[in-house]
Amino acid sequence: SYLRRPPPGYVFDGVAVAKDKQLSKFYAFLAKPLFFRARFALALLVGLLALAITQPLWRIQIYSPQYASGLTLDIYAHKIDSGRGGADLRDINILHHYIGMHPIDRQDLSDLDWMPFALGLIAILALRCAAVGDVRSLVDVVVMTFYVSAFAMVRFFLKMQAYGENLDPDAPVKVSPFSPPLFGSSRVGEIMTFTTPRAGAYLVALFAAGALAILAYHLVVGRRSELGAR
Repeated sequence: SYLRRPPPGYVFDGVAVAKDKQLSKFYAFLAKPLFFRARFALALLVGLLALAITQPLWRIQIYSPQYASGLTLDIYAHKIDSGRGGADLRDINILHHYIGMHPIDRQDLSDLDWMPFALGLIAILALRCAAVGDVRSLVDVVVMTFYVSAFAMVRFFLKMQAYGENLDPDAPVKVSPFSPPLFGSSRVGEIMTFTTPRAGAYLVALFAAGALAILAYHLVVGRRSELGAR
C-alpha cells in the first residue's frame, strides 16, 4: 500500500517528535480492523456494483424532424443497446452520416471491454476488505473507485469529442465540428441531442459515496478515540 510508516530515526527536535507521535498514531489507526457494522455495510454496497453492470450507465436521445418521437441509445458497462430492437442505432447512424459523423459501433467503444473487469475488481477488493480488511485497505477501495470512475468519465468525454469534431468534409450536410455534451442537450442543425446518466451510473455513485462515508466514519471515530485516550 502507498500509506507506509515513515522510517525511524529521523526525529531531531521536540516539534518533530510530536509530529512523529501523531503520524505513528495515524499509521497505527490505519492498521486497525474495520468495525463489524462497517464490514456489513460495505458488503451490502457491493451489491450495488453487481446491479450497475446490468443497468445502463448513460443514455443518448436524439430528436429530429424525421424522428419526432426520438431515438434512444443506452450505454452499459459491457454493451450498447438501442430502442426498437436495435433499429434506433441504425437510424442514429443514418443521421450521423448526413452530417459526416463516424457511425457508432460497438467495436469502436473499446472502453466497454475493460469496464466490467474494473467494476468486478473493485467489488472483489471491497468484499476482501469487508471480510478481513483494515482501514488502510478501505482507503485503497475508495481511491480505486474514484480513480476508475474519473478515468471512465474522461474517456467517455474524449470519445464523444472525437465523434463530434472529426467530421467528414464531404458530408451531404455541412456543419461545424462540435463537442457533444457529457450532460444536458445540444443542437446541430435540426438534430437535438440529450445526454443523461442512467441507473448504472447512479448505482456506482452510491457505492462510491457509501464507501467514502464508511471511511469518514472510521476517521471520525478514530480521532475521537485518540482524544479520549489523552
